[in-house]
Amino acid sequence: MGIKKHKPTTPSRRWETGYTFEEITKDSPEKSLTVSLKKTGGRNVYGRITSRHRGGGHKRKWRIIDFKRDKYDIPAKVIAIEYDPNRTSRIALLEYQDGERRYIICPDGLKVGDEVISGNNVEIKIGNALPLEAIPLGIPIFNVELQKGRGAKIARSAGNLAVIVAKEKGFAHIKMPSSEIRVIKLGCRACIGQVGNIEHDAIFLGKAGRSRHLGIRPSVRGVAKNPVDHPMGGGEGKSSGGRHPTTPWGKITKGLKTRKSKSSDKYILKRRK
Repeated sequence: MGIKKHKPTTPSRRWETGYTFEEITKDSPEKSLTVSLKKTGGRNVYGRITSRHRGGGHKRKWRIIDFKRDKYDIPAKVIAIEYDPNRTSRIALLEYQDGERRYIICPDGLKVGDEVISGNNVEIKIGNALPLEAIPLGIPIFNVELQKGRGAKIARSAGNLAVIVAKEKGFAHIKMPSSEIRVIKLGCRACIGQVGNIEHDAIFLGKAGRSRHLGIRPSVRGVAKNPVDHPMGGGEGKSSGGRHPTTPWGKITKGLKTRKSKSSDKYILKRRK
C-alpha cells in the first residue's frame, strides 16, 4: 500500500495525500455480503442531534464482516482484497472449500491466493484464527475477542495490533494498541498478524470538500464564537477563552472523569495513562 502526493495545482492540493490502492484487486463488493446503510445525520429517534458534525457524505453499502471466525478447520482461499468505505482497514474476501464466501479484516501481508484457517491447533500464520491459549507470547495479534464466542472487539482498525505478554490462571495478559494491559480469558480467539493499511495515519485530507465526502460536517472552535453561543466565546481581539476549556453546555472537557461503569476494572492490570 502506497501514499501518493498530488501536484500543487491549487493551495489545497499542495498538502493533500491519498492512497495508491495498488493492493485492491476487486472494485465492487460481493453482493450477497452487503446490506443497505441508513444514515442518521447524528440524530436520534426523536430527530435531535446527539452526535454533532455528522451528515451528508457519499452513499455506502455495509459489508458484513466475519468477526467470529467460527468456521473451524475448513481452509479458505483469499480470492480478493477490497476497499471498505466504512472502516480504515482493507477487507479480504475468503472462499471456503464448501463454496461459502465471507469477508474478514485484511492483515498486513495477506495476498490473493493465500490460504487461511480457523481452529484450535492450526499453524501460527498471518490470517489464521486461534484461541489465545494456543498463541505464543510476543506474537502480534489482532481481532481479539473480549468474551468467548462474541466476536472480535479489539485491534480492528488500520495498523493496529495487540501482544500477549503473559499467561496465568486461565487468563492472558494482553497489551492493547493503547498500551493498556488487560486480562482476557484464554478461550477467547484472536487472529495472527497486524491489521493492514498501516500508512493510514499519513493521509492528509487537504481540503474541506474531502471531509464532507466522508460525512464529516464542519466544527468551529469555541473561542471563535460569540458569548451567546459558547462559554469560551467573546473577548477583545484574539482570546484563549479565559477559563477552563468546556463544552458548549459548560461541562469541563479536559481532566474530567467520564467513565461511569467500573465493572471492567478487575480486568485492567495497567491503565493507558
